[in-house]
Amino acid sequence: MTVWLEAALNGGAGRARQPLIPLTPQEIIEDGLRCADAGAAILHLHAYDPATGRPCEDADIYSEIIEGLRARCDAIVYPTLALTGSEEQRFAPVESLAKRGLLEWCVVDPGSVNITHAAQFPQDQNGILYANPDAHIRRGLHIAAAYGSHPSFAIYEPGFLRQGAAWASRCAGLPQPIYRLMLSEDFQFGLPPRPYALAAYQAVLEEFAPAAPWMVSGLGGDVGSIAETVLDLGGHIRVGLEDASLGCEKSNRQLTEEAVSMIRQFGHTLATADEIRRSLASPAEA
Repeated sequence: MTVWLEAALNGGAGRARQPLIPLTPQEIIEDGLRCADAGAAILHLHAYDPATGRPCEDADIYSEIIEGLRARCDAIVYPTLALTGSEEQRFAPVESLAKRGLLEWCVVDPGSVNITHAAQFPQDQNGILYANPDAHIRRGLHIAAAYGSHPSFAIYEPGFLRQGAAWASRCAGLPQPIYRLMLSEDFQFGLPPRPYALAAYQAVLEEFAPAAPWMVSGLGGDVGSIAETVLDLGGHIRVGLEDASLGCEKSNRQLTEEAVSMIRQFGHTLATADEIRRSLASPAEA
């Protein structure tokens, strides 16, 4: 099997909690290039304000990063979606990037979820409410359809998969979505990276999105223990400091290289970005 490998370069945790993430546009570009050179065909990133070091949703900063990566590698590069805000606030940067021809894939998460770290429970601390009202989901999919961007669905709960498939079926002209199963040890949403979680998700995929490409992501956890089963079932893999446990001491390149070694050890080959693009253009073959 030819496996898609995605590297999620930074996320929104900030350096206080994830010290090795790249923050400035140039750091993100160089880090992304290292991961692409190691074998990642897909790069996902969050923008940060260079002056404050805080996450920001700025189309100009994203443009600088995406154009910088495109100039030096052929990877599929896509940005995040704002965690909070009104429909207009969240999707204005996304639509701006789409109009500039810089939105090959886009984040559209088909559901809302409480994201709470295991360490927060003993302290009675609140986690994050990641809210995606139906109107926001609809807006994201309409942008994707209008500009030919492939939606990347983060599946935090099994119901997200059913909802994503239902919304996709209602959006005429929508490019093939990618379903990313979010499995976590550290955060208490959804399911942990266990064989029974894969079995459950596989059953839901087969019923509601049987031809769709899918991958696993270990947000706050390692999917290595189930990777062989994922690959045998036809799934793909995402790694990177966005997904690694907080305080990870490995670089994005190291995490990518470990994933490449694991994929090859299990007898599979790595997909190039062009191979992924071609498979998405022919969903029945994905």
